[in-house]
Amino acid sequence: MRGSPLEILKGTLDILVLKTLSRGANHGYGIARWLRETSWEAFQVEEGALYPALRRLEKRGWVTSGWDVTETGREAKFYHLTPEGRRELETALANWNRYVIAMGFVLDSEGPA
Repeated sequence: MRGSPLEILKGTLDILVLKTLSRGANHGYGIARWLRETSWEAFQVEEGALYPALRRLEKRGWVTSGWDVTETGREAKFYHLTPEGRRELETALANWNRYVIAMGFVLDSEGPA
């Protein structure tokens, strides 16, 4: 799976952030790091995309934030998944799984020429 970074598909950053926060509260750098490490370096989320996404998720009520101290002793804004955000994640995961299955049907199809 290693190779050059992949472009995150439009509309998928939100679900990736919600999934990350489902593991527990985290700060922006921690979210980006977890996505990069978990994807074997394929997803490298830039600050210019991550922080607007976090603000958008807060505005929707799916995430809240507050200041705390990181594992290295620095103060940072930590983001927390709300119950509404957890429900949205469940819905988004179900829809994503349906999408992947449907794409598989089409891409594997040997239908009429």
